[in-house]
Amino acid sequence: MEKRVTFKGWLLPLCLIAPQVLVSAVFFFYPAGQAIWQSLFIPDPFGLSMQFVGLGNFEYLLSDPYYRTSFLTTAIFSTLVTLASMIPALFLAVVADRLIKGAGVYRTMLIWPYAVAPAVAGVLWLFMFNTRVGVVSWYLGNLGYDWNHVLNGGEAMGLVVVASAWGRISYNFLFFFAALQAIPKSVIEAAAIDGARFWKRFWTIVLPLLSPTTFFLLVVNIVYAFFETFGVIHTITSGGPQQSTTILVYKVFSDGFVGQDLGSSAAQSVILLIVVGALTIFQFKFVERRVHY
Repeated sequence: MEKRVTFKGWLLPLCLIAPQVLVSAVFFFYPAGQAIWQSLFIPDPFGLSMQFVGLGNFEYLLSDPYYRTSFLTTAIFSTLVTLASMIPALFLAVVADRLIKGAGVYRTMLIWPYAVAPAVAGVLWLFMFNTRVGVVSWYLGNLGYDWNHVLNGGEAMGLVVVASAWGRISYNFLFFFAALQAIPKSVIEAAAIDGARFWKRFWTIVLPLLSPTTFFLLVVNIVYAFFETFGVIHTITSGGPQQSTTILVYKVFSDGFVGQDLGSSAAQSVILLIVVGALTIFQFKFVERRVHY
């Protein structure tokens, strides 16, 4: 039976939650409220005056073909980043779970890339694929392939996907490896005694038991691709070429700080807030259903 903690008064619990409430109010609720408020106006670039337009900024965004294209670009980018980071992470976790000698060193080396900031990772991959001094682009040129992500939108998308997924593999590896360690070895051994080979055991026993962790990582990686890949895109492509790598979060920056269209930028922030809120609610409902059953 779960033991519940009770307080004699209200002062102590209020003091305990006050730091978190303060941080949330300053760094989340206040900026979110300002974004919602500014999305209803069209301010001038200097912020000296504002004109109330109601939902005009949202109507403009929904009719803007460039914004609709950025939605499609974000969907493609987030899907590719999620798959490119989760599939290798699952494979590496399965391999690490089977290792006997040197497993600690192997796991430590796999975790290291997670310590690299997205912007730094973008710079590293940009150097490797630089069209003039990049090592990888030089080898590709010797093989007869003219790599130029500055002009080719498909190559630019592939480069930012790989750079974004590279550091995320370590994060996914930690969760997959912990989930594999939690699976009872007796279940796997019983299946092996019954004659089930490795891949048969993986598809029929291991993978279904990993489904809660897989779904959690699916949502977390989609949110990561939506918001935390700004540094990678800014350092490698700056949204180009021809906006082929301009995802929603980068368009907020481009329209607000470069184009000085603050009202449209605030409206885009509100739409992003709604999207991530919907993803969070969807994840919570799924987890609640799993716990109920």
